[in-house]
Amino acid sequence: MADVKVYDMSGKETSTLTVSDDIFGIEPNKEIMHAAVVNYLANQRQGTQSTLTRTEVRGGGKKPWRQKGTGRARQGSTRSPHWRHGGVALGPKPRSYRYSLNKKVRRIAMKSALSSKVGLGEMLVLDGLKMDEFKTKTIVKMMSDLNVDRKALLVLDGVDKMIIKSASNIPGVKTTLVNTLCVYDILNHDKLIVVKDAVAKIEEVYA
Repeated sequence: MADVKVYDMSGKETSTLTVSDDIFGIEPNKEIMHAAVVNYLANQRQGTQSTLTRTEVRGGGKKPWRQKGTGRARQGSTRSPHWRHGGVALGPKPRSYRYSLNKKVRRIAMKSALSSKVGLGEMLVLDGLKMDEFKTKTIVKMMSDLNVDRKALLVLDGVDKMIIKSASNIPGVKTTLVNTLCVYDILNHDKLIVVKDAVAKIEEVYA
């Protein structure tokens, strides 16, 4: 069982927390983490790109010249793909890029991402995070006291509008919940800051 240091909002180490090796101490599988990231990015694509085919381009109803006798190649429309202002051949059309990974792969990817953060010392545990008012300065000061000066992902155990709104306009800082935590967000941020109660929920979900 691995031990992770627990800090308070002032950056002082208060205790240590023993976390499950089955979730935070496995050997990270880079291939599966890569597959999870590619899957996430593909599912974010809107797939709304569209080009006009020769039947959708305005004009081209009249035959440019007669079929025979001109010495030129026969043409039926000025909106064929090889004409200027013509339609696009085999161009993109609206489609869905979504696909899913099976549950076992998703679980291994999540455990690998969490374990990689623990292994690199990039996971910080907070004993608690409470705010009485909407104050961005409070979150900024906490990040400074924790020596976090780069991109950070703040994982909460439940919805707290004061924390979420206070951190929303800090560049590089993102808040998320245990049930919306994804591999891409974990790997895309330099530091993973998890509330102590959220750690228990993560272990409960992925046990």
